[in-house]
Amino acid sequence: MKDLSARDRVREGLSAALDKKASAVLVFNLTELTSMADFFVLSTANSDRQARAISDAITEALGAAISVEGHETANWILMDYGDVVFHVFQEEARKFYALERL
Repeated sequence: MKDLSARDRVREGLSAALDKKASAVLVFNLTELTSMADFFVLSTANSDRQARAISDAITEALGAAISVEGHETANWILMDYGDVVFHVFQEEARKFYALERL
């Protein structure tokens, strides 16, 4: 994992995701709400292949995450960088989990 500030990690990861055509991207600043993470970055992919490509691009930009869940099925890939957590959803999973409502 590259030594970047949380905001720089968001910018670099977001840029990588957008390069792979991630859509419906939202960044939530959680610094005042929880100690779990400073930022959540949500994005949507059109297929499992695109979700993996987005995840791989984020990894290429930021280095290996502390933890990655869901890469195999790619319905919802969660990439934990400590202070920033990237969520790459396929559309149906994003609607079902609706993290935006939290």
